[in-house]
Amino acid sequence: MDKSQFIIRALDLYWLNGEKDDVDDLCLHGDVYVQIGEEVVVDNYSCTVSSTAVYLLKSLEEDHIPDEGLNQMLPCCGFFIIPNDHDDTVEISGCANGIDWSVIHTDGYVKLVTEKGTEVKIEKSLYREIVFNFVDKIEAFYRNCKEKSMPTDDFEHSGYIKFWKEWRNRRY
Repeated sequence: MDKSQFIIRALDLYWLNGEKDDVDDLCLHGDVYVQIGEEVVVDNYSCTVSSTAVYLLKSLEEDHIPDEGLNQMLPCCGFFIIPNDHDDTVEISGCANGIDWSVIHTDGYVKLVTEKGTEVKIEKSLYREIVFNFVDKIEAFYRNCKEKSMPTDDFEHSGYIKFWKEWRNRRY
């Protein structure tokens, strides 16, 4: 199975204000290209790529079925980070707009199913490599920006801290 069965690329990365750096914005946005099989799911779609990265990381071990969770794989917005009280995970909430597809694990493979019904099956190890490439590009952008101004609200602060804990636990 080759990498062309699932392509996800961040074409441009930026903060909500359109700038390349913003110490007050915790959620990275970007324009994304996604292709599953022969179907171009989106080209140059603006979304919250920091949320996408976490959802992709979650999908390495968990199935993702549209409408069964709080998120889309490419969420329009993801401005409300909800820390889980029981572990170092988060849910990210935003508006109902976004692009989604299913991720279903089966016998060492990952099946991706688009909203139009396109299906591909790729080896889990290849899926992991593709996800890590995308996630690492997003993380590198954060690292190249100034340190974030941490929220003063305890709930928001905890959410952001757990966001990065979950990221690192799932990535590394």
